[in-house]
Amino acid sequence: MNWMDMLFQGWSGLIRTAVVAVLAYGGLVLFLRISGKRTLSKLNAFDLVVTVALGSILATTLLNKDVALAEGLVALASLIALQFLVTWSSVRFRWLREGVRSEPTVLVRDGQPLEAALRRERVTADEALTAVWEAGGHSLAEAEVVILESDGSLTAILSPAPPSA
Repeated sequence: MNWMDMLFQGWSGLIRTAVVAVLAYGGLVLFLRISGKRTLSKLNAFDLVVTVALGSILATTLLNKDVALAEGLVALASLIALQFLVTWSSVRFRWLREGVRSEPTVLVRDGQPLEAALRRERVTADEALTAVWEAGGHSLAEAEVVILESDGSLTAILSPAPPSA
């Protein structure tokens, strides 16, 4: 392959990519609308894996000439259907919910960092402090709790301010 082929291999490849991109994008949007808002909700680890897989399937469908549009759409629809089935089932079966979802973890309680929880979740006290700052506080001592949410975000709930004299 010469260097010119790396830049341009002909119009047929560009036209195929453009047509498949429009059709695959339309199919993906349609499938996501059918599957509901939960498929596009705030990501936890399980949802992130599915989202990355969807992107990989879409990219492969667009750029790999050996993958037909119909095959790519079936792969997208299959993954979205499996995501729907797992989330639908996890609402109904606790054992499945516990297997695919992580529970929020308290990292700071009453202004005191919970060292074991911080280590287990690989979060530093400085990261917890940043959540306190974002909530309007100035120090960990002001936090009633700092929680590591299922989606990886940190939520700080500040202790109520003492009444002014």
